[in-house]
Amino acid sequence: MRQIRAPETFRVKSFGCQMNVYDGERMAELLAEKGMRAAPEGAEADLVVLNTCHIREKAAEKVYSDIGRLVKAGGDRPPMIAVAGCVAQAEGEEIMARAPAVGLVVGPQAYHRLPSMIDQVVGGQRAADTDMPADAKFAALPARRRVGPSAFLTIQEGCDKFCTYCVVPYTRGAEISRPFSDLLREAETLVEHGAREITLLGQNVNAWSNDETGFDSLIRELAKIPDLRRIRYTTSHPNDVTEGLIRAHAEVDKLMPYLHLPVQSGSDRVLRAMNRSHTADSYLRLLDRFRAARPDLALSGDFIVGFPGESDAEFEETLRLVDAVGYAQAFSFKYSPRPGTPAATMDDQIAGDVMDERLQRLQASINRDQLAFNEASVGKHCQVLVERKGKKPGQWLGKSPWLQSVHFEGEAAMGDVVEVELVQAGPNSLAALLLTSGAAEAA
Repeated sequence: MRQIRAPETFRVKSFGCQMNVYDGERMAELLAEKGMRAAPEGAEADLVVLNTCHIREKAAEKVYSDIGRLVKAGGDRPPMIAVAGCVAQAEGEEIMARAPAVGLVVGPQAYHRLPSMIDQVVGGQRAADTDMPADAKFAALPARRRVGPSAFLTIQEGCDKFCTYCVVPYTRGAEISRPFSDLLREAETLVEHGAREITLLGQNVNAWSNDETGFDSLIRELAKIPDLRRIRYTTSHPNDVTEGLIRAHAEVDKLMPYLHLPVQSGSDRVLRAMNRSHTADSYLRLLDRFRAARPDLALSGDFIVGFPGESDAEFEETLRLVDAVGYAQAFSFKYSPRPGTPAATMDDQIAGDVMDERLQRLQASINRDQLAFNEASVGKHCQVLVERKGKKPGQWLGKSPWLQSVHFEGEAAMGDVVEVELVQAGPNSLAALLLTSGAAEAA
């Protein structure tokens, strides 16, 4: 590989989950500390980092497509291309073999080495690193600086659950929890730089533990940070829910009334085949305990349709579970066979047209309940965290305590927490009337 000029500008393009968004932000901070600048919107960058997701089918094909577009657009001076994230972890060797334009490949637990890898590429050598020393990664990352009103904080990585459809244990490694003191320090830094809401992230975020300190104790400690107004967390596993976490929803005012708790299917046989280790009934009883602790709780979930062997009757069980819960929002996907997972080699793979039809029916039920939840919110007074300007003059956009998108007009600024009345509901957002400005509310 020929020597190339050291990149001065960069762009990080992240796909997939919130943890990838967090990783993308941290990579950008690493590159800025190295002296590089983020390329302005619409401008070409000297370095492009493709921060990939491996959850869905054809993820690798999308990577090659993006690489091809970057090479074509670059002409005689293509950018340095880095492939990061879970596709890099799972298929790094193949990417290096198939895509000569890629200068470096780095997995999600090794991106703290990105600056030295760039130096290696500048020196004329391609670089690859897919080691998994997650603790070393966090220790090597720079201090947080530029953040918005709502910020992500990864507290836990990896997964030990080995659901039969999922690649996460292979791409992110075993479950590890970051030290309590490190998390408290990073959260305080985020708040010092303008964050008013922190969302705690993890593959199984509620599996976080530190010595004898559990996840609910971390939430309670973070709630003591004076200027932190809101705490959220995602994604949880039903098996890691504790009584302490349920009580925290009743007792910690800063913990928002929103719970994302994936179930995946309403069929116990399918759940066993998925290795989910819970039943539909145990899941529903768990939701009942949360709702008893926080009656206004908004519920969210994840669903997979068309898992190998799923019958029409078993899919109907999923629809009945959705009807029973009444989700405020939920995420649903067609089953996607991932290489190396047990489900990919199971018999009775479901035809694509069957999965399409089931997904449409499931999403119709979810959309129905989401609209009903929003409509039931009309007339409520609540606080909204202002996150950005709207498209209309004087319009602002933010989130309600129940993670609904809310738009209103009036005097406000990003980072304000304002009092509003919700006055009109749509399927994906609500209109509100501003009752107090951020300054008045803070006073």
